[in-house]
Amino acid sequence: MHRDLKPENFLFDTPADDAVLKATDFGLSVFYKPGQYFSDVVGSPFYVAPEVLLKHYGPEADIWSAAVILYILLSGVPPFWAETDSGIFRQILHGKVDFESEPWPSISESAKDLLRKMLERDPQKRITAYEVLCHPWIVDDRVAPDKPLDSAVLSRLKKFSAMNKLKKMALRVIAERLSEEEIGGLKELFKMIDTDNSGTITFQELKDGLKKVGSELTETEIKALMEAADIDNSGTIDYGEFLAATLHINKIEREENLVAAFSFFDKDGSGYITIDELQQACKEFGLGDVHLDEMIKEIDQDNDGRIDYGEFAAMMRTGDGGMGRSRSLRSSLTFSIADAFGMKDPTQDIK
Repeated sequence: MHRDLKPENFLFDTPADDAVLKATDFGLSVFYKPGQYFSDVVGSPFYVAPEVLLKHYGPEADIWSAAVILYILLSGVPPFWAETDSGIFRQILHGKVDFESEPWPSISESAKDLLRKMLERDPQKRITAYEVLCHPWIVDDRVAPDKPLDSAVLSRLKKFSAMNKLKKMALRVIAERLSEEEIGGLKELFKMIDTDNSGTITFQELKDGLKKVGSELTETEIKALMEAADIDNSGTIDYGEFLAATLHINKIEREENLVAAFSFFDKDGSGYITIDELQQACKEFGLGDVHLDEMIKEIDQDNDGRIDYGEFAAMMRTGDGGMGRSRSLRSSLTFSIADAFGMKDPTQDIK
């Protein structure tokens, strides 16, 4: 059983046009014996099967995750959506799958039939891997229509990963304005990991630092932490990025920190963040290839083409803001660099 199937865990083996698509990241996988069931809650929020949340599951859980991937590929959005992990889990357990909204009317009944059978909540009634491979939508030898993917689907796929950029930038702004007292032991922890005193943490340094504190994270999980914290995609984590990645939630939601972060982006003090101001901020953070219009549309609740403080605060306070890190759902259903080092909030006793 793979137990963490999602789009980013499928990679082409070469850049060639005829490259083979392969499943990767078997860090959460287990060998399965017929009749065996598992109870540890693992996976990634959008893709986890209902029986995994109920802590009694077998290989049928991978079929569910594969169905979620297929649903996203066809429509651009996941079948179960909410602003928080707990909301996503409620939808997975009780929500209705939408096959009526665009672009579903133009998608074949055969594809929808396969999805319905794969997204059957009762794992005993769910279609098996063999039955999926034998389904008409899979085995039908007709050539797919030479039709570009629906523009709405492309737009949704972009939105699905767009919001993380703004939230990551905002987290860094908050991190860099904290006092020494609020930072607590994070500065010393950074120095401990940055063994060559370069001012940045490499993957090897992060890996060695985690080993020192007895972490059992796999190399894949450590890479995921690295990628999540590396805001400017430089390949290393600098001090500001490290603070942003290890911030406790009560720092993020504190009003004065949200106001300061909003003001950083609202350069002209108009009370709104515009696309030009976002573009300027992205340049300051060394970010390129960011779909700014999609970012604004996702957060802009009143559709006026800009982000006001209320919309910004709501984005910061809801869910994980698409932080883009690969997450196993262990006890708290998330992990971060702070969790990996076994840290509590260093200032939780400060009033």
